[in-house]
Amino acid sequence: MSTHRTWSEIVAADPSHSRRYAQRWEQFAAQGRDIDGEARLIDAMAPRTARILDAGCGQGRLGGYLAGRGHEVVGVDIDPYLISVARNRQPGGTWLVGDLAGLGEVLSNAAEQELSDAHPTGTHPSGDFDLIVAAGNVLTFIDPADRIAVLEGFRDALAGAAGNPGDEGNAAEGGVGKRGRAVLGFGAGRGWDFDQFERDAA
Repeated sequence: MSTHRTWSEIVAADPSHSRRYAQRWEQFAAQGRDIDGEARLIDAMAPRTARILDAGCGQGRLGGYLAGRGHEVVGVDIDPYLISVARNRQPGGTWLVGDLAGLGEVLSNAAEQELSDAHPTGTHPSGDFDLIVAAGNVLTFIDPADRIAVLEGFRDALAGAAGNPGDEGNAAEGGVGKRGRAVLGFGAGRGWDFDQFERDAA
C-alpha cells in the first residue's frame, strides 16, 4: 500500500495545514533565517526581466523575491489559501489557483481573463516562459498518475516550445529560437525515484 499523498489530500485531511505552512515560513524570516537561497539561484540563472513560472508557488516566497528583482512572475498553486496569501503579500506577481497537471488550461484561462478584464494588468500568463521553477518538494506532492502531464505542461509552456513565440529560428543559432529552461528539485526518498524521474522527463 502506497503512503504517497498529494497536497490536496493532505489539506483535505487537515484543513489548517496550509495556514501552518505559510506561518512556518514567516517564522523562519522573523528569526533571520535565509529563506531566499533558491530565489537567488534562479535570479542568477535567469536573463534580466525574464518571464518566470513559479510552479507550485505556495505563498509566493520565491516568486515574490524574483518579481522584486524585476522579473515577470506567474505563480500557479493548487492551494487557494496559499494563493490568497501570495496575492496579499507579494503584489509584484500574478498568482493563479490551478492544478499543474492542467497547466496549459490554467494559463490559457488566465490569459483570456486578462484580455477581457476592464483593468488589465499588462501581464499575459499564457506561456513562453524563459524559466520554470518547481522549488522544494513541489513535484513530490503531485499525483503519480499526473506526473507525465505535469512535465509535458512544463515543456509546452517554455519559450521555444512548438507554437510559442520565440520558437522562430535564425541561421546564426542553427535555426533554433530562444529556449527556456526548467529548474526542478525534490528530495530523495519522497516517492519519485530519480531514475524514474529522468525517464519521465526524457
